[in-house]
Amino acid sequence: MADFSNSQAFEFLQTVEKRSLENIGLSTREEELSRFWTGVGFRVAGNDYLVNLKEVSEILSIPPYTKVPGAKSWVKGLANIRGTLLPIMDLHGFLGRKASSTLRRQRILVVNYSGVQCGVIVDEILGLNHFDDENWVQDVAISDEAMEPYLNGGFYMEEKLWNVFSLFTLVDTPSFRQVAL
Repeated sequence: MADFSNSQAFEFLQTVEKRSLENIGLSTREEELSRFWTGVGFRVAGNDYLVNLKEVSEILSIPPYTKVPGAKSWVKGLANIRGTLLPIMDLHGFLGRKASSTLRRQRILVVNYSGVQCGVIVDEILGLNHFDDENWVQDVAISDEAMEPYLNGGFYMEEKLWNVFSLFTLVDTPSFRQVAL
């Protein structure tokens, strides 16, 4: 470490302060990233959707689960995930559809919201996607009416519209919370 005289040390600190003040207008990495929306892409019934990354606590392969007597057919059962019982819900079944035939690609989006923690089965995970906030559109065409109550806007990427699905809205739906027959 170099030896500084008091005057040299003071000059050095003044230089650091001057550079800091010159660069104060530059955005930090965090501010820069806040302009972007990050979501998990997934597929259901041949349509691609996004869910806000903040609404997904985990993504799992379909684990072994135990059926729950007296539960609706779309409640697949309970799975033991690292010592915690996780209800597994089939999104197709909840929407009144036949289960998907792409079983090996199916995954679970785990949501923990408003006192409810559960796993929601989707056909396939398409990965993380980042969108500039400027690409957000509120009014979007919806190709699947059964999904409409859970959709809120979307993003365009290379002329493709990605509708945004809300797991939080799904969990808040009274019919989703009513799992008993």
